[in-house]
Parts: sequence; C-alpha cells; structure tokens
Amino acid sequence: MPLSTTFKKHTLQFRFEAGTSRGVLKTKDTWFISLWNQKDPTIKGIGECGPLKGLSPDDRTDFEIKLQEVCEKANSDSLSSFSVSDILEKFSLQEYPSILFGIETALLDLKNGGQRLIFPSPFTEGKTSIPINGLVWMGGEKFMQDQLEEKIQQGYSCIKLKIGAIDFDTEIKLIESIRKNFSPEQMTIRVDANGAFGFEEAKEKLKLLSNYFIHSIEQPIKAGLPEEMKALCADAAIPIALDEEIIGIKTLEEKRKILEFIRPHYIILKPTLVGGMEMSREWIRLTIPLSIGWWITSALESNIGLNAISQFAAALNVSMPQGLGTGQLYHNNIESPLTIKKGQLFYDPNKEWDLNIFS
Repeated sequence: MPLSTTFKKHTLQFRFEAGTSRGVLKTKDTWFISLWNQKDPTIKGIGECGPLKGLSPDDRTDFEIKLQEVCEKANSDSLSSFSVSDILEKFSLQEYPSILFGIETALLDLKNGGQRLIFPSPFTEGKTSIPINGLVWMGGEKFMQDQLEEKIQQGYSCIKLKIGAIDFDTEIKLIESIRKNFSPEQMTIRVDANGAFGFEEAKEKLKLLSNYFIHSIEQPIKAGLPEEMKALCADAAIPIALDEEIIGIKTLEEKRKILEFIRPHYIILKPTLVGGMEMSREWIRLTIPLSIGWWITSALESNIGLNAISQFAAALNVSMPQGLGTGQLYHNNIESPLTIKKGQLFYDPNKEWDLNIFS
C-alpha cells in the first residue's frame, strides 16, 4: 500500500516551571508524523516523536534531518507491511527510539481507521479506566506542598514526588505530612530521584525514606553504574525501580543481561525512550522469569503520544497505578478524549479530538 508521510514540529508550553534534578522545564519540542494511503488522503495515522532533552538517545542535532530522511524513504515504500523490527532495520532507527515510537503509533492509528484508536479496547469505549499516580514536581516548599494538597483533593491514592533538587529535610517533611494523614493502605507514595544521589548518600537516604513506607524509589543514583546499582538493589531499604538505567539499551541480550545482573525490584517503561510499544513488550517479557515488576510512564509527550501509551497500558490490563497523568501540563496541548477523575485516567469516546494543528 503506497503511503505518503510528513512531519510537523510543535513546541509545547508548560503551565508552570517543571522542576527535576536535571533542571527546570519551560518548553518541550515535539514532532508529529502523519501517514496516509495515497488512495484516501482523508484518513491519516498520527504519531508523536518527542525526544526528551538531555535524556533521550535521539536528543541529537541531526534529529530533524533523520526524521526527514525517514519520511522521504517511507514515501517510496509500502511501509504499512513492515513490523517494528523491519522498520528498525530499514530506517536504521536504533539510535532514534522516539521516531520508532512515532511511526509505530501512526501505523497502528492508520490501520484502525485514523481515529486515534491505537489499541481498541473497553478503555477506548469508556467502560474501564487506568489508575495513575499524581505527580508532584520539584520546586520550593510551598509550591510542592500546594501540588501535594491539590493531588490529595483530586482523589489520588498514589502520589509520586520528584526529589533530589531541594533540601532533603524539606522533602522528608512533605512525605511525613502525607503519612500523618494517610496510612500505607490509604495512600501509596513513590519518589523519583532522577539519579540525583551518590552511592553512599543513596544508602542513607533510602534508610530514612523507609520510615515512611515508601512504595519505591526511581533511579536513586545516575545511570551507567551497574555495580553500584546492583549493590543498592541487593540491600535496599525500599524497592528500587530502574528508569534512566534502561534507556539506550538496544539488543535483547543486553536487556536480559542488565536485568539479570542488577535485579531491580521494578523497571519504568517509557515507550518514547525505549523504542515504542513493541520494544516495551520485549522488556516486559524479560521481567517475568526474574519476578521484576514494571509500570508504564509517559515522557512529557503531548496528548497524541500520551493517548497511544495509555491505550497500550490498557491493552496490558494493568492494575498498578501508571505514570500517565501528564496530559494537563501544557497550555497548548492537543485537545483529546483523555480525562482524569479521582486518580483514574478515562477515555471519553464522546469527546472529539481537536486536530486543527494538522490542517
């Protein structure tokens, strides 16, 4: 089936200064890729290629050049007949996981009629929902406290706090304030350090955090220190989840080796950063014999990418809270049927997509 392919850049504007241990985010560039059958250009599949600055393997100066090359090559091939592994090889996308995710999403969308139905399910019919965590971004004490109170009022039963950028005592005070009012059965607390701590520092801070019945900590030390991470996981005061640690790992054997060596309690799967949904399934299959848990998290995509990731999570019948509450971050997001109520993500099939940006 001959296809036409194009892409469009869009700069997302944060509603607030989003703080992480890697810095403060105010804007995020993303690229939308569109595919359509030349015989019926009215039906389009849309995907999102949104590398994260300073983290994605494809945060590179030649990113847009590569995307243009992929589109030009796709225009001369029957792209829709290719599997993810075929696309990886044909377009040399090993170093461009977000482009792979965007193409994969657009193809699935086109296959299902160009209605943003990536994985049709009871979720997309509005019959089921996905539990999600409420994310508290780094910032001043009042800013974090205000976010925390807002998430609690909104009915979340799982809160995730970004830590590691401000005074640790202040962060502990926030966690303590949750535990004073909510038992571990009433409120799950996750923390994400984004690799902010040194090895010895991490050991001490994990001990302190264990006093508050923390569900898990994401990436306590920076990625690329497998010996130290293995030691932390073997003697962890609280469960450890790998995030940045698994980004950029390409082959099945490399993935198996790192999981078998480090033996984390959980891994965090961000399809934009690990090469899409089929590549995420590959990670999941490897966790099963090792009894490693996992959950899926967005990587600050617009609602185009978030929609695909959410439908993917629903298709996997997840029950643990996922990290999919980022759809309200931007002033200029794409309006979508995704809605959040009481810590649950819903897809409202009666709500229309606003796709004027693609006109």
